[in-house]
Amino acid sequence: MNETANLALPLMQAAQAQKHVTVNEALVKLDALVQLRLQSLGLSAPPETAPDGQAWSIAAGASGAWAGQAGRIAIADNGGWVFAEPLAGWRAWVVDTGTDMCHDGTGWVAVATSGAVSPTGAAFEARVVEFDHVIAVAGPQPTSQQIPSHAMVFAVTARVIEPITGTAVAWSLGTEGALDRFGSGLGIGLNSYANGVLGWPMTFYGPEPLVLSPEGGDFAGGKVRFALHYAEFGLPGTV
Repeated sequence: MNETANLALPLMQAAQAQKHVTVNEALVKLDALVQLRLQSLGLSAPPETAPDGQAWSIAAGASGAWAGQAGRIAIADNGGWVFAEPLAGWRAWVVDTGTDMCHDGTGWVAVATSGAVSPTGAAFEARVVEFDHVIAVAGPQPTSQQIPSHAMVFAVTARVIEPITGTAVAWSLGTEGALDRFGSGLGIGLNSYANGVLGWPMTFYGPEPLVLSPEGGDFAGGKVRFALHYAEFGLPGTV
């Protein structure tokens, strides 16, 4: 037996040389897998930078240093990678989506926190995703964070966390083609806010950025914190 049964930690062998190598590899795995935090489920190739100890679930089509490892967990270590095979029942927090996930033996499925998940992974999940947008020197501008495809949006809220500067006296918040969908005449001072509740929920069938538009002038700077309030619907698992 060369590995432990559950976490596949390497075991030292009798009369083994360089025992520290085996021990260190086991500690790296333990450090990442206990209270597991996955940076993302969507990457199929290693990120450009990966601090030691950060972990990713490898998506289909794995390439580069992750080739042949699809579905496994990649743990950054000393400029390279240590891999682990997730088992059914493992739990993980996914950093980029802020989602609690459980492995069902074939893939990661959302854990119901404010909704419901069926035994096969079909899900109704209410989500709030928060992000900051640094205002560029410009007129109307999209956010880099997008409303996810097939999300049913109930509201977008916002808070000015650094005063908005420039010649604009107010701003509006919306999406392409509906620039004031979530509010207009919004304040530019610190802690001004938008409470963009929709009268009817709206489903977006493709990724959609928010658009900030200046009113009465142009933007010069500032920062706004946004929260997307929406529901997502998961399909039953494959068979």
